[in-house]
Amino acid sequence: MHYDYLIVGAGLYGAVFAYEANKRGKKCLVIDRRNHVGGNIYTENIEDINVHRYGAHIFHTSDKAVWDYVNQFAEFNHYVNSPIAVYKDELYNMPFNMNTFSKMWGIRTPQEAKMKIADQIAELNITEPQNLEEQALSLVGTDIYQKLVKGYTEKQWGRNCKELPSFIIKRLPVRFTYDNNYFNDRYQGIPIGGYTAIIEKMLNGIDVKLSTDYFDFIKDNPEIAAKTVFTGMIDEFFDYQLGVLQYRSVRFETEVLNEENYQGNAVVNYTEREVPYTRIIEHKHFEFGKQSKTVISREYPSEWKQGDEPYYPINDERNNSLYQQYQELAKEQNQIIFGGRLGGYKYYDMDKTIIAALEAVREEFDA
Repeated sequence: MHYDYLIVGAGLYGAVFAYEANKRGKKCLVIDRRNHVGGNIYTENIEDINVHRYGAHIFHTSDKAVWDYVNQFAEFNHYVNSPIAVYKDELYNMPFNMNTFSKMWGIRTPQEAKMKIADQIAELNITEPQNLEEQALSLVGTDIYQKLVKGYTEKQWGRNCKELPSFIIKRLPVRFTYDNNYFNDRYQGIPIGGYTAIIEKMLNGIDVKLSTDYFDFIKDNPEIAAKTVFTGMIDEFFDYQLGVLQYRSVRFETEVLNEENYQGNAVVNYTEREVPYTRIIEHKHFEFGKQSKTVISREYPSEWKQGDEPYYPINDERNNSLYQQYQELAKEQNQIIFGGRLGGYKYYDMDKTIIAALEAVREEFDA
């Protein structure tokens, strides 16, 4: 069978493109290496709990059009992301707000908190931050940095903060209100029933082949489609001919516990370097679950090597420059649209993924 579009990757970007193309009467085939649809937003039902298999995904946006778009496919609950941070035997609210400062310094007013941070920054005398450590210290002072930034960041990147470039932390949001809502966006929530159902609705009536590697498949089916939407790694598409783009990876350790409530919050960060995982997710709290058991996932950041699951693009100068070179090669491929996190070598929040996919749809069909 011949298709108008072969869409490589059944994640959010590929699913939005397939849905929109299908709506316009185009015949699409979606393939994915994994044995399920949904990409990294895949949710798996375990003990009647929707488990975020590839890390916590909380939908948030300030774009009403995107919020309305995604609400076609699911009803969202009123979950608000309010992580807790654990440092040694101390508990703090995130993001950095008056609850955090009150606990840390025994103060009550915004003025006291501002003075405390300003005094600590002044003592450091950092004029031109040379690395991430100096950048963070110059934004939030010593106490917040040591307890809540340093260890977590070093685990996330696998490097000492003094070895990381300052641009990784452009800003650290500091709030002088008693507000634990992590996101500033107007719209926020979790789809009732999990994310997989959203992707399944988008792909309803569209041909899907799972456990299918694009490179093997296209060798056997070179004429399968007029055009291809490729959401895999752009450097892999070009057989790494210019070099390998770098990522950080994550390993998830998930277990079912025979108790109703393990940590009392969906997201708990562990900010000491000595604790090997960055956070523990307790999935039932995303949907206010009352099940008799609970499911938790520990997240262990790891070095990435070819063959590992790529999660976070390392957008430093070297990698961005290499990506630009791959992009030049991509422009010569008239019948291929590159998109998504791996095709665009860019970390996307879910709302930005939808925006990027709809933009590609507009360029393809409405230009």
